[in-house]
Formats: sequence, structure tokens, C-alpha cells
Amino acid sequence: MPRRPGRRSSLFNRRPNPFCDSDSPYAAYDSCEPCPENGRCVDGKLECVRGFKKYGNRCVEDGLLTRTANKIAELLQRRVCDEHAQALCGQPGKISFKQLDISNMADELLSNDPAHLTADGIQVVKDRVLQSAHGFFETTSTDDEAEAFKCPDLVAELHRPLDCQVRQWIARNVVFVATFSILFAALLRILWSVYKRQALSKRAEKIYEQVCEILEETAINAKIGNSECEPWVVTSWLRDHLLVTRERRNALLWKKVEELILEDSRIDQYPKVIKGESKVVLEWQASGSLSGKIKNMQGAPGKTRRSSVGAIRLAEEICGSSSCSSSSKDKEQRSTRKEGTNAFM
Repeated sequence: MPRRPGRRSSLFNRRPNPFCDSDSPYAAYDSCEPCPENGRCVDGKLECVRGFKKYGNRCVEDGLLTRTANKIAELLQRRVCDEHAQALCGQPGKISFKQLDISNMADELLSNDPAHLTADGIQVVKDRVLQSAHGFFETTSTDDEAEAFKCPDLVAELHRPLDCQVRQWIARNVVFVATFSILFAALLRILWSVYKRQALSKRAEKIYEQVCEILEETAINAKIGNSECEPWVVTSWLRDHLLVTRERRNALLWKKVEELILEDSRIDQYPKVIKGESKVVLEWQASGSLSGKIKNMQGAPGKTRRSSVGAIRLAEEICGSSSCSSSSKDKEQRSTRKEGTNAFM
């Protein structure tokens, strides 16, 4: 006998009922399956709206609607809180928003979103955005006792521009800011004074070393047979030779150099009448050579060479002027002798 097919096999072989059309709300569910939520059924076939995908006989979300809803909710919160922050900074801004204002802003943001959702998807996103807004914003009431929403005060303060935050912080702490500014200005002035004092001391020490080298060169030239060269140097000539024009206006610089010279026992300072005028001169009294010591202290052969050349030139100029003065003295002595001889005759 042929085997009759069982009831179980008949259940497996039965074809599923088609979906009822979405446009036919009175369709008999005995002959078709109801169209699932977030889906659209046409001619018995199911098509899920954008943002959902087909999973069996249902339409499940694919993540696009959630991402879009989160982005729109964030933009909505930022816009409302920025308006509140402007009001806190004394600028034109709105603090309270009615339900209709929130809904209109959500529609505007959704219209500018490039996700291109369908009408059903947009409605789903908008419902989620409004639900998120109800959970984030604080509920208040307007003058006409209508329900309104506002950004939390702490969040609105964080949305203030940086310049506004700085101004308000200074206004709240004006005493501290004034005290700090005065102390900071005083500290800067002290540091600047210390820096200028150190720079002045370094420059004075450098000029002092050049003075020692020039005096030594002058003394050596006077001892090696150049009888026309004087062993001393006029202080004012030395100052004008070593200082630039800008440094000559700084009397404290040369005063510091003079202090170093007075502390040096190798340099003798005394007055001398030159061309009828009283001058202060400097003379090197040490017998040893200082050039090697200066080179070791400076550690820069080029700078020492240039300084030595300057010292030699100045020494030659001094010797030349001394020679001229000596020649004039000799002429005066010869003329005096000649007049005395004529008188005697």
C-alpha cells in the first residue's frame, strides 16, 4: 500500500500566506498576513522603510535611524544651549522654548540632514529626538503658564564663548586679578632690573679687560725704545675710544669701569696737565705681560686679535700725540734758548 502523507509533512509543504496590502486596512487576515510595523506591503510583498531591514516577517532597525536621531538630538541640544549661553553673556538670546519651537527646530534639522529618510523614517527619528529632548532639557513654564523647555544652567555655562567666560571670571575676581597684576608687574620689573644689571656688569668687565690690554701695549711701546711714546693714556680718550655713541650716554657703564680700574693695583691713576688742561691719565705699572691671561679668559682668538689691533692703533695715536707735544716743547725750549743768547749778545 502506498504510504499516505502525514500531517507533519503537509505543514512543511504549505506555502506561507502573502502579506496584506498596507492600503487595505480591512483585508481578511485569514487569507493574508498583516503588514508588520515599519514596513510597506504591496501585492503581498513586504518592503521595509529606509532605516529598517527585513528579518523574516518583520522589519528590524539597521542602525541608520539611531545614528540620525542621536545626531539630530545633539544638534538640537547645542542650538538651545547656545541660545541660553548668549543670554548669560548679555547678548540677544532665548532661554525658554515651547514644545512647538522644539518640534520646529527638529523638523528644520531633519530637512537639512543628508540621510534622505522616508516619511516614516523621519517620523520615527523625530519621535526619538523629542523623547531625548524631554529627558535632557529642564521643564519650566512661560509667562502664560505654558510648558516650556530650557537648557540646564550648568550645561549652558559650558557653552559660553571663551571671551565671555574670561570677562565674567575677571568681574567675579576683580580684587584677585588686580593684586596679581600688580605683583606680576613688580616681578617683571625686578627681573628686568636684574637682567640689565648683569648685562651692564658683563659689558663693564669686557671694557675693563680692553683697558688693561691697551695700557699694557702703551707701556710696552714706551719701554722698547720708542722714547716719543708716553706710558700713560688719558682717561677721556680711552673712554671715547672704547664706548660707542649709545654707551657714552650711559654714565653708569663707565662709572662701573672706573670702579674696576680703581680696584686694580696694577693701574695707576693721577692728574696731568696736557696742553694747558688738567687731565686724568692711566698708567700701567705691572712688569709682567697680561696678554696671555686675557686670551685664556676670553677663549676667543678672533675677538682678542681685534682687541689687540685696536689697542695697538690707540697706542700709536697716543704716541703720535705725545710726539707732537714733545716736539712742540722742544721748539719752545730752543726758541727760549735762542732769545736768551741774543739778549746776552
